[in-house]
Amino acid sequence: MEPRRLNSECIDCMLKKHLKVFPDDISEEKKIEYMQRLLKILSEAPLSFGAPQIVDEITKLQKELLNFCVDYTEEKKFFNNLMLGFEDDITKEVCESDNPLKMAVCYAIMGNYIDFGTMDNVDTDKLRELLKAAKEIRTDDEELQFMKSDLQKAKKLVFLTDNCGEIVMDKILLKVIKKEFPHINPEIIVRGEPVLNDATMEDAKQVGLTEMFEVSHNGSSVAGTCLDRISEAARKKIDDADVIIAKGQANFETLRFCGKNIYYVFMCKCKMFADRFNVEKFSGMIVNDLRLDESV
Repeated sequence: MEPRRLNSECIDCMLKKHLKVFPDDISEEKKIEYMQRLLKILSEAPLSFGAPQIVDEITKLQKELLNFCVDYTEEKKFFNNLMLGFEDDITKEVCESDNPLKMAVCYAIMGNYIDFGTMDNVDTDKLRELLKAAKEIRTDDEELQFMKSDLQKAKKLVFLTDNCGEIVMDKILLKVIKKEFPHINPEIIVRGEPVLNDATMEDAKQVGLTEMFEVSHNGSSVAGTCLDRISEAARKKIDDADVIIAKGQANFETLRFCGKNIYYVFMCKCKMFADRFNVEKFSGMIVNDLRLDESV
């Protein structure tokens, strides 16, 4: 039996974000058709679907019916460059800390703020504020120790990225992992097609990730990792991994309770996620799929 991933708050959020998203010059007939078909997608979505799968269907509807798609190309370039500007100083701070792995994880969590799918507005001042406070955030030290122990024994690590800009912080974390666990050659997987501001191969190249690690795409347009929708090659890498680190809420939503040794690393950026884990908004999370409470 598949887990229930759909919930009422996500349906409400998707309605608010997408019901009236169409070009200004669209006819009244097209508006009605678009709205009706969007409502049909939401009403017929299986309970096992997470929001990213449904948003993928909505995006396809926008392209098919309206020849319309929100383009985040410029935002992605901007945030990649912005975070690259912080890279050297943060790398130095991480390497000089008493616990580089923990510090790198904290910065990777803060980078997860750059999310145009969840956030109404990604504010650069708020981002800077979060990055400055990275070393002060609370993390689950027990789960972090589990991760460290697993990495010590692992033969294969797969790292599932989430957003643009954020992948600069991921690069710092991956460099720390490679230094502390030199027997591991991390394999990074990005999105297969442009979706929201999620990281693709183009972003991985822009931030220099492809120069340091093996990077491939998952062949999918879903803002997450749906195991039944990704390429055969990506699925094999995930199935063969001893340890998987999955960034962001979307990866959690699409992979939750899949039974793999996945460490989800993300920031709770919406009320539903904050309530789910009984934490304040913008709290950082490290949770493992094999130890997830059934209530989440």
